Amino acid sequence: MQTFDIYCAGQFISTQNPLEVTNPFNNQAFAQTYLAGETELEQAIQAAQDCMPALRSMPSHKKSKALFEIAQGLQDQLETLATLLAHESGKPMIYARGEIMRSIQTFKIAGEECKRLPGEIIQLDWTPAGEGRKGYVQYFPIGLVAGISPFNFPMNLAVHKIAPALAAGCPIVLKPSTNTPLSTLALARIIDNTDFPKGSLSILPMNRKNGNQLVTDSRFKLLSFTGSPAVGWRMKEQSGPKKVVLELGGNAGLLVSDDCNLDLAVEKAVIGGFAYSGQVCIHAQRIYVHRKIFETFSQKFIQKVAQLTFGNPLESTTQISAMIDEDNAIRIENWVNEAVESGAKILCGGKRFGTYYEPTVLVETKPQMKVCALEVFGPVVSLEPFDDFKEAIEGINQSEFGLQAGVFTNRISEMDYAFENLEVGGVILNDAPIFRVDHMPYGGIKNSGLGREGVKYAMMDMLEPRILVK
Repeated sequence: MQTFDIYCAGQFISTQNPLEVTNPFNNQAFAQTYLAGETELEQAIQAAQDCMPALRSMPSHKKSKALFEIAQGLQDQLETLATLLAHESGKPMIYARGEIMRSIQTFKIAGEECKRLPGEIIQLDWTPAGEGRKGYVQYFPIGLVAGISPFNFPMNLAVHKIAPALAAGCPIVLKPSTNTPLSTLALARIIDNTDFPKGSLSILPMNRKNGNQLVTDSRFKLLSFTGSPAVGWRMKEQSGPKKVVLELGGNAGLLVSDDCNLDLAVEKAVIGGFAYSGQVCIHAQRIYVHRKIFETFSQKFIQKVAQLTFGNPLESTTQISAMIDEDNAIRIENWVNEAVESGAKILCGGKRFGTYYEPTVLVETKPQMKVCALEVFGPVVSLEPFDDFKEAIEGINQSEFGLQAGVFTNRISEMDYAFENLEVGGVILNDAPIFRVDHMPYGGIKNSGLGREGVKYAMMDMLEPRILVK
């Protein structure tokens, strides 16, 4: 098996706790890395604090150059990194390549944004006390950042913490998922060859006990977590006075009006519902279709879902493959069975084979069913008709989540109504809610999180304003 050292305080090291990484498709261990413990985490924190003055004073042109070098390094190794990502996550190559390409773009964006850090001059003579004075506002790095990233986008969601931190001048300690730590450790080798001070980044796979120090340790000034709502909100309770950014779950709604490009809506809904087996927090989980076109949409949709190609994620023709592990596939199986027992009907799919769960479409669901009320995080969507556009918007809003929603319509009045009334962080017109580019603000409300990602928006949380009054 190939062995990957962890990246601690600017050095690649091993520990006494090996961690095997398993390919979800065949359940075979194919590589080994290591778990960091209290000693390694303390080394990473100390190195981060030691390098903070150098990183903080690093000129923007040097940071930009280093960030673009990272982007080029990813580009040079694109196929190798995509293959590694597909091995560790079970993500089909068509999506694995896309993730590496997005990571390249994320570093390029950071390379630009680090050259335009905010600042302003404020006139203070709005009152007599301020006559003859001006305020100069400058933004300073907040300090040490703790990042915790999930398995489903093991590279790009980690990069959405690493790139803004380095661009803002903040050292970062990142805990990747123990299911998928290898792609970020490969990234560390690229970053290690740049001029960022050693200690600016540590990537430490850890168990939950040791990883929780990222949450509770007061030396970290910001915690950026992507994962489940239950874990995220508990972390916020334990985090103390540090700033917290949470990117949590969703059960995204997709609304298809009778005035839309039907074929486009079907095509995008299939991708939105089943890309990476639905293991995407903005996958189209609840699809509402106007009754006038419901039958036609359903037939076209089911036909395309049935054509999705299952196979080894390393094969270029594979469109859908295994889930991250068998426990999650069993969970999906149980949720679907519960829905059927409560009256839902399966239009296609509904069977599990080990870690693979078939792309599944349900109808006649009820809002209280787990497949509707909770985050499925699997290849299951519900398909329901509606008669009134405003009532469909209310249906999407009847959720504890509010991350993104998609709306297919060509009516300007419906576009405006959806944008003004959907209780989500982002409304995607004439596309599925799965749409995201890496410089847009991304995040949700309600149980979907706190704060926003997207490089510029993440950087704003990593910078503190300070005013000089003269």
